[in-house]
Amino acid sequence: MKARPVDIAPAGPVRLPDSGLGRGWEAAAIMALTLLVLSLGLVTLYSASSVYALRQDLPDTYYVIRQAAGAGVGLVLLLGCAVLPYKVWQKAAWPLILLAAVLLLLCVLPWTYAIAPEIKGARRWLNLGVTIQPSEIAKIAIVAWTAAMAVKKVDDFRSLRRGLLPFLVVWGVIVGLVAAEPDFSTAMVISLLGVLIVFAAGGRIAHFVFIGVLLSPVVYWQLRVGFRVERLRSFLDPLADPAGAGYQVKQSLVALGSGGINGVGFGEGRQKYGFLPESHNDFIFAMIGEEWGLIGVLVLISLYTMIVLVGFRIAARAPDLFGQLLAIGFTSFVALHAVLHMAVGLALAPATGLALPLVSYGRSNLVITLMALGILISVARAAPGGKAARV
Repeated sequence: MKARPVDIAPAGPVRLPDSGLGRGWEAAAIMALTLLVLSLGLVTLYSASSVYALRQDLPDTYYVIRQAAGAGVGLVLLLGCAVLPYKVWQKAAWPLILLAAVLLLLCVLPWTYAIAPEIKGARRWLNLGVTIQPSEIAKIAIVAWTAAMAVKKVDDFRSLRRGLLPFLVVWGVIVGLVAAEPDFSTAMVISLLGVLIVFAAGGRIAHFVFIGVLLSPVVYWQLRVGFRVERLRSFLDPLADPAGAGYQVKQSLVALGSGGINGVGFGEGRQKYGFLPESHNDFIFAMIGEEWGLIGVLVLISLYTMIVLVGFRIAARAPDLFGQLLAIGFTSFVALHAVLHMAVGLALAPATGLALPLVSYGRSNLVITLMALGILISVARAAPGGKAARV
């Protein structure tokens, strides 16, 4: 009997096994990277917040348990958004942007202090039985709404009046309400997200330059506010006021420098003992540098870089323009937060108060970031070869 020849190479193209999220590897990659960064974040947060919690007569696990609870809610929403067809966000664009506007308005009205108290000089949170941060919801809303409207306006972008002007009206309302809290850094991030999406859809650079020139007096006026002037001065010269406005940045650089190549070791960081304020939040990147060293910093940067690269690949393979713009928006969401947070810690940008995605303490930001990544997975699943594309 003649033996059958043995195939030593596949006859057709090689396909990865079904990941459960779809045959395309991008969705599974985003999920895996998200879980890796989230796990690193929870471990770092425990070390960064334990002493702070004990000084408030709280258990040392207080903040990390609250963050883990937020992560649980966020992961459920991530999976829900991943399964939900991404085109749902196109239909929900206007209700979502109106909801964000109403919630932001409740934060700044003079008679809503009972549900929107002033904390550290700003009214950024609403207590509606559950504490939420409307400016975080506004980020999801602005990406979904801008992407949806850009699809409709794609042929009008050569005209400033018919193309860009309608976006400026809605952006102005949302950004103005966020700035009134006040939260200038978040207002700038929301503006950048909108601009990036419209630019990707075909918006003209000349129009953005023209609008930028017109709005420059407003930006200058905002930057002249007392504490922002001090932040700018401390950015230009961190050692000019080392005990005042430049204190946090100086201590952040001390933390990063003391970490060296390998770091001082998990739990051994010294800056969390009251030397670096907000070490579990606004400056948690410095804690990673101190305890995990240059190696830990490079690992974190590599993980964020992979999320961004895979996110833009998802955008390139999206089935339609809306999916493409949605993926660009939410990928930029993660990239902007990560870059700006790390830049502040390295004294390369003025202090902004922006969270490090999936790492900094803050459940509103964590939940919204996980939702954004879930929507990104939904776009990936709908791409050619993705599970949703085959249903």
